[in-house]
Amino acid sequence: MKHIVILISGSGSNMAAIIRTAEAQHWAKRLNARVSAVISNKADAEGLAFAQQHGIATAVVDHKAFAGEPQPREAFDAALMKEIDQHQPYLVVLAGFMRILTHGFVAHYEGRLINIHPSLLPAFTGLNTHARAIEAGCKFAGATVHRVTAELDHGPILSQAVVPVLPDDTADTLAARVLTQEHLMYPKAVADLLAT
Repeated sequence: MKHIVILISGSGSNMAAIIRTAEAQHWAKRLNARVSAVISNKADAEGLAFAQQHGIATAVVDHKAFAGEPQPREAFDAALMKEIDQHQPYLVVLAGFMRILTHGFVAHYEGRLINIHPSLLPAFTGLNTHARAIEAGCKFAGATVHRVTAELDHGPILSQAVVPVLPDDTADTLAARVLTQEHLMYPKAVADLLAT
């Protein structure tokens, strides 16, 4: 069985898209895979309830609990790895997980860690991607699924989706258009990786 662990920080809409698509298209069964756990760094992440409703184990590793540690990021990542590794993941999927991960964490899951970023990488790494694309006068924007490396938003690109930037777009309207594509491309990228 190929176990998938998904990390979220909020609503988990990409996580939900992966779970719904796996169920609707039956690729999880066909590929001998399943989402074994959804883990969040926030106890109030809305996506946890969705995962629980679908019979998926959930856990919270609150990054704020490590604020008093001498190396809080490393301590948090160590606790997160311990929680993930209980599920023996074939793939660790970042789906709106809003934490920058340490080099040690990334190295631990090398080749098994993927992310979706709301821009056409290598353009607009980091935050506020939609506003930055509009400010730069881009005619197109989109999303990228990539392997995670130690350098933020710079791993090998697995797939991309492109949407037009319309003349009256705001960051919110562009984000909504891009998110629609994310919900289509991320489940496909996960299935493609499971098939290899």
